[in-house]
Amino acid sequence: MGRRVGFESWVERDHLVALDFDPDVIGVVSQPFWLVWRQDGNKQRRHAPDFLVRMTGSRWLVLDSRPAELIRDRDRAAFAAMSHACAAVGWSYAVWDRLDPVLVANHRWLGGYRHPRCFDGSVAGELLETFTRPRPLMDGAEAVGDPLRTLPVLYHLLWRHWLVADLSVVLSHRTAVGVSPKLSDLSDTAQGPSHSEAGW
Repeated sequence: MGRRVGFESWVERDHLVALDFDPDVIGVVSQPFWLVWRQDGNKQRRHAPDFLVRMTGSRWLVLDSRPAELIRDRDRAAFAAMSHACAAVGWSYAVWDRLDPVLVANHRWLGGYRHPRCFDGSVAGELLETFTRPRPLMDGAEAVGDPLRTLPVLYHLLWRHWLVADLSVVLSHRTAVGVSPKLSDLSDTAQGPSHSEAGW
C-alpha cells in the first residue's frame, strides 16, 4: 500500500503482520469506522473494529483483535452487532485471538526482508532453481553462494510465497524449503516485485 498502518497492541501488530503476509490481502485500514446501534431499549452503543481488510475477489473482512481471555459480555454484544451489520452488507467478520507464537516469530523474521531492496534477480533465479526439489534452507542458500548474499533473497522469496516452508514450526537452517506450486513459470520472477507487491 506504500504507507504505514497503525495498531494499538502487540496482538494487533501480530495480526497486521499476518495480514501483510497473506497474498490474498490487497489493503488494510485500522479503525476504519464506527458502528452505532441501540441496545436494551434506547441505550446507544458504538464500536470501532480494529481493521478493515480488502481482499482479492472483491471480498471484504472486518476484523477485531482481542485475546480470548479479555473478552467480556460487553465485548460479545459489540461483536455480535458488528457481525450482524457486516452480514447485512455482504462482508465477512471475525474476531482473532492471539496467534501461535512460533508463527508470529516466523512472520516477523521474514517481514524484515519484505522490502524490494532484498531482491536480486540473478540470485533469486538460482535459488528458485535450487529449491525446485525441497531441501534444507541453509543447504540451498550455500549451494547458490555466500549465505550473506543469498539468505536475504531467500527470506524475501519466502515472504513473497515464491518459496514455501512450514511456518508452524521454528524457521531454522534445517527447515525444508521448496518452490511454491503456484509459481508455474520461474522466468516470471526475473524482474522481481514492485514496491506495492512487496507490501510497502
